[in-house]
Amino acid sequence: MNEEQHFMPWAGELLQAVRAAAVCLLAGLLVLSVTGRARAAGPGGEEARTTAALGTGERMVVPLGRAVGIKMFSDGVLVVGLSEITGEAGSCAPAKDCGLRQGDIITHINDTQVDTIEQVQSVLQGLEGDRMSIRAIRGDKQMQLTAQAVKCSADGAYKLGAWIRDSMAGIGTLTFYDPETGAFGALGHGINDVDTALLMPLESGSIMYATVADVKKGESGSPGELHGAFQVDRDMGELYANTGSGVFGTLTDDSLTDGLRPVPVAARREVKLGGATILSNIAGDTVEEYAVEITKVYPGSGGDTRELMVKVTDPRLLEATGGIVQGMSGSPILQNGKLVGAVTHVLVNNPTEGYGILAETMLAQTPQTLEAKVS
Repeated sequence: MNEEQHFMPWAGELLQAVRAAAVCLLAGLLVLSVTGRARAAGPGGEEARTTAALGTGERMVVPLGRAVGIKMFSDGVLVVGLSEITGEAGSCAPAKDCGLRQGDIITHINDTQVDTIEQVQSVLQGLEGDRMSIRAIRGDKQMQLTAQAVKCSADGAYKLGAWIRDSMAGIGTLTFYDPETGAFGALGHGINDVDTALLMPLESGSIMYATVADVKKGESGSPGELHGAFQVDRDMGELYANTGSGVFGTLTDDSLTDGLRPVPVAARREVKLGGATILSNIAGDTVEEYAVEITKVYPGSGGDTRELMVKVTDPRLLEATGGIVQGMSGSPILQNGKLVGAVTHVLVNNPTEGYGILAETMLAQTPQTLEAKVS
């Protein structure tokens, strides 16, 4: 099978805007115009389908397709690497020696909760090399470790020899808004740390206004990407969950859904092989509807979110981007007037094809994540 790649590259322009932001490829997606949404039509058109769905109790959501800036701060600090410290007694590795590993999440040092790099640094300097208790999470287990920071001979600071990260930032795409819960879903996959490939533990985060600047066209062996920027001072929603099926939150800017009508969510059994469309923005702030073909619907696979295979057939999109590019993660997939799912991966060796997640899989997360937030 061809190598595949997630679509959540992180925007380098934001390195100064968010603490210790992880940086990878630049990419983004953007605003959905009315053209790509549920449009009014005559009998049997979109308007008739929407009215009928409201009468049958089908789940209704508003497809968005809008690119936004995403910033998130971790719950605890994530250990992304280990290193040696040169002190008075020579080189040593206190973090490694005490049992810390890449991927561990440090939540407390002694009785102090730590969520930022600055908090960890402050605690270490205050202890001045005294022994400390470290509370960390590894997978679903909590651990208690004992360590002793070493005074670095180069700068005189006390260090553990652990590289840590507390935040990330980038550009992604809103997939839908759920009027029933007030929640939105985006990306169709989780936000993973670039070094550990683990889901970032979310403490807080938000989405912000974004624009697309230009496109790097995809080629076999070299995935393309959308380049964009976002306004760090204009929040439009709050994040409350980062899951394997996407990121979820609540909108604080009602204007995002003004004039937009909901459409039914397709069940897996309703998704057919053949023609469909995706809503994507590849220039400026205009999102358009592009033709694709659903070439495979995978059976339920116990948590694997690669549930669809789609192939771009629209000559306009192929000419502009080469097919599917990084930054299109979360782009809604529509078929027969219903939201089928969202684009999530690109096949690196064939940019005309990629994977998608079913909308019903994403929707299944919204009650759970909202309940977790309330509790």
